[in-house]
Amino acid sequence: MLSYHATCSKVEVDRLKAAKIPLSSELGIDEFHFNDFSLDNDAMITASLRMFLELGVVQKFKIDYEVLCRWLLTVRKNYRTVAYHNWRHAFNVSQCMFVMITTATFQDVLSDAEILALMVGCLCHDLDHRGTNNAFQAKTGSALALLYGTSATLEHHHFNHAIMILQSEGHNIFANLSSKEYSNMMQLLKQAILSTDLTLHFERRTKFFEHVLSGEFSWAVEGHREVLRSMLMTACDLGAVTRPWEVSKQVAELVTSEFFEQGDRERSELKLTPAAIFDRNRKDELPALQLEWIDGICKPLYQALLKLNRKLTPMVDGIDGNRKKWQELCLSYQQTRRASMSSQSNDLGQNTKSSDDAETSELPKKAEKTAQLEALPKLQTGSLTVPRDFIKKKDLYGDE
Repeated sequence: MLSYHATCSKVEVDRLKAAKIPLSSELGIDEFHFNDFSLDNDAMITASLRMFLELGVVQKFKIDYEVLCRWLLTVRKNYRTVAYHNWRHAFNVSQCMFVMITTATFQDVLSDAEILALMVGCLCHDLDHRGTNNAFQAKTGSALALLYGTSATLEHHHFNHAIMILQSEGHNIFANLSSKEYSNMMQLLKQAILSTDLTLHFERRTKFFEHVLSGEFSWAVEGHREVLRSMLMTACDLGAVTRPWEVSKQVAELVTSEFFEQGDRERSELKLTPAAIFDRNRKDELPALQLEWIDGICKPLYQALLKLNRKLTPMVDGIDGNRKKWQELCLSYQQTRRASMSSQSNDLGQNTKSSDDAETSELPKKAEKTAQLEALPKLQTGSLTVPRDFIKKKDLYGDE
């Protein structure tokens, strides 16, 4: 049973139940290029209601409207106030799924049960996230790592937290499903939430890409459908990379802020040097890291989905536009660094010339200056280098 502080109040439920729910077009949630910051906390709740109503799952599965209101409010309350993995992120992921299902017409091929499981999965996929990733849980031997193990640690916790909410009195939106439907729904929901672990995503994406590119993908094969649902979850989880530039950049900065906080803890508590993406001392490398992130993880996924459904073109266009912006920032940073290194090199060169005229007693200083000069090229390139094994280190983003 949930403690009181994690459950919404009756007043909140009554207020939401009586509220007028705006249309999708009024909320802007029917657009691929949705502004992730356009709705406040309460508006995101009413928009969530609108999505469930418009998808027809409330009627199809006889979901009690008051129970749905209570469930949504409690789900929101069980997200912590961390920089990125919070209620707003959960809502934005669900909005991305909604527009893929409706505007991109995946609704024509997904079953009602699949649609409901995906939407619930999106809203619950980061429940009770603490602002640190799976690797951090393992490194610190956290209570979650001890409880769930080191494979998809947080994703198992998110799923179990979702079940805890559903089993709390007055929160079971699946109450009117038959025993068989309920069992199937639990399986679909677990698959959806666990698939947001990027380590699992990498294990499955190669086969998915092969099926799509070869034309062998079949909606009639359940194994293919299951992998596609997983790919849709990941595509929505990473959906901010497809948003308009100002939105996408702001999201990237929020992610980075949360990562830096983890890196600070790794440095202070574990006495470790954080990886680049977690190290605030290397914050200027963000554009280069974003390019690696887009090229190695995001774009291949969206391109594969585009081959299945041409209506996803706006998402690929969005990611291409944002990549150009990150490239521009990366080049600007490189030029600034080169100018800085050149200036330092000139200064050191002048000092070295002066030391040539000094007495023999000054030779050790001259040697030191020469060593500094020799080190400059290494500093210049080293400060810009992004680890080539970045993409292989899935645990960096393992709980997106």
